[in-house]
Amino acid sequence: MQLYVARHGQTDWNALEIICGRTDWPLNAQGEEQARLLAEQLAVDGACIDLIIASPLLRAQQTALYVAQRLGIPLETDGRLVEQHYGIYEGQNALTPGFLANKHQFACRYPGGESMMQVAARVYAFLEELKARRDLRGVLLVSHGGTCRVLNTYFEDVDNEAFFRWQMENTEVRRYELG
Repeated sequence: MQLYVARHGQTDWNALEIICGRTDWPLNAQGEEQARLLAEQLAVDGACIDLIIASPLLRAQQTALYVAQRLGIPLETDGRLVEQHYGIYEGQNALTPGFLANKHQFACRYPGGESMMQVAARVYAFLEELKARRDLRGVLLVSHGGTCRVLNTYFEDVDNEAFFRWQMENTEVRRYELG
C-alpha cells in the first residue's frame, strides 16, 4: 500500500512558532491556500489514494477536507493521529529551553503531557492495523509535526539527534510503502 503522509496547513500559532500540540487552532488564510494547493498537487500527480485518515484536530480536518473534496474520496478520523500533548509548553514559543530539553528525552512526558514513546506506541499500533487492510491501494494521512516525526521512524531509522531535528513543513507530503 502506498502511504502518503502530510502535515496540516498553517495556523496562526505555526506562523508565530508557538507550540500548538493539542490546542485546537483552525487554519489561517495561508493554511487554507496551502491545503488547496496540496489537494491540487495530489490530483495533478495522480496520487493513488483510496482513503484519507486525519487527526481529529480542526487544522488537520480542514486540510484533509480540501483533499477529500478535490479527489472525491472518503475521509475518516482516527484519534491516534492527534498531535503530541506538550503539556505546560502548549502556547509557548517553540524555542523555550525547557521544551527543547524535554524534546530530547523520548521516554519522559512533557509535564502535564505525553512522552514521545507514548506517541510512538499509538502511532505504530495504528500503522500495524492499517497495514492489515488489504482493501486499500493508497492512503493519505493528515497529521501534525510531532506525529509525522514518529511516523517517519516507522519507515526510516534515525539517530536521536536526527530525530530531534527532523521536521515537516506545513502541507509537505512524504510517501512510504506500507506493507
